Amino acid sequence: MSTPPAPAAPAAPAAPVAPGTRPPSVTPAPAPSTRRPALDWRVRFAALSLIWGFSFLLIKVGTDGYAPFQVTFGRLLSGTAVLAVAMAVRRDRLPRSGRTWGHLFVAAFFLNALPFSLFAYAELTIPSTLAGICNATSPLWGMALSLVALSEDRPTRRRVAGLGLGFIGVLTVLGAWQGFSGLDVTGTAMALLASLSYPVGWIYVRRTLAGTGSSTLALTGSQLFLGTVQLAVVLPVFTSVPAGVPLLPTLAVVALGALGTGLAVLLQYGLVQEVGPTTAQMVTYFIPVIATAAGVTLLGEELSWNTPVGALIVLAGAALTQSRARSSSGTPRRPFLTRPLSRN
Repeated sequence: MSTPPAPAAPAAPAAPVAPGTRPPSVTPAPAPSTRRPALDWRVRFAALSLIWGFSFLLIKVGTDGYAPFQVTFGRLLSGTAVLAVAMAVRRDRLPRSGRTWGHLFVAAFFLNALPFSLFAYAELTIPSTLAGICNATSPLWGMALSLVALSEDRPTRRRVAGLGLGFIGVLTVLGAWQGFSGLDVTGTAMALLASLSYPVGWIYVRRTLAGTGSSTLALTGSQLFLGTVQLAVVLPVFTSVPAGVPLLPTLAVVALGALGTGLAVLLQYGLVQEVGPTTAQMVTYFIPVIATAAGVTLLGEELSWNTPVGALIVLAGAALTQSRARSSSGTPRRPFLTRPLSRN
């Protein structure tokens, strides 16, 4: 799809598809608002789970009418538009530092342009259900990378066990005992590489964008804008102008961006502020379940027994990797990696 125990501040730029961890603090926390949200947090939590869970179905539908890079461009453009409106309403300012924009450019590549494109290409040849489950491996990749890249992270027996359990789940989903029979290796590898791209980006964000003085919304909106620019450069080189504008794929791409990449970020940020990242990150465990249900019921994708069983094992392993050890003083240590909740 890894973060501090409780947000003393807004999160760093959000990565759209993202399971299992929370964002780094970048600015002082705003004073608590006495204004109660119009919708109960449980309703917004359910909405966020559905939006991110259906993202993989929308990618599949979008690629029926557009090239993968075009799906990603439309997604980023729609998501950026939603966040631009939110920034205008809140009168939020864009980052002013050129150095911050440079770091955001790199973050946009690893957290948006690359994984979104890889998932779109992957779903040309693999079911949306498998893509959703591959996405749930992000916390596993994140823990493995953080043990090497983040010196303050220390492995515990529980988290190492979770890592091992999670990858057993991946092998179960892929049917390793059958020699991966019937599996599209290229598409699956792309989906797993997309999941790996997220923690690479989260580690980079944690090291470079904490303490910039900009708000979460400003950083995220700027990041999505830069991702849109990156795809705008790629499109003329690798794609041609579509022959038409098919209605259903177009609606799917717009919904993927406006809801799954724009509105979802706003819902996520509101949940983290209201109920804390520990509760908000639980949305991670609903995403592959919803993605699987949507793919089977609405797209008619086949489901063998090892897919849901393996998915449950992956989620159990991911949950263990997110567990926090207590220090000798009795206070919880921060999890291995700080990053946004966004799923895809």
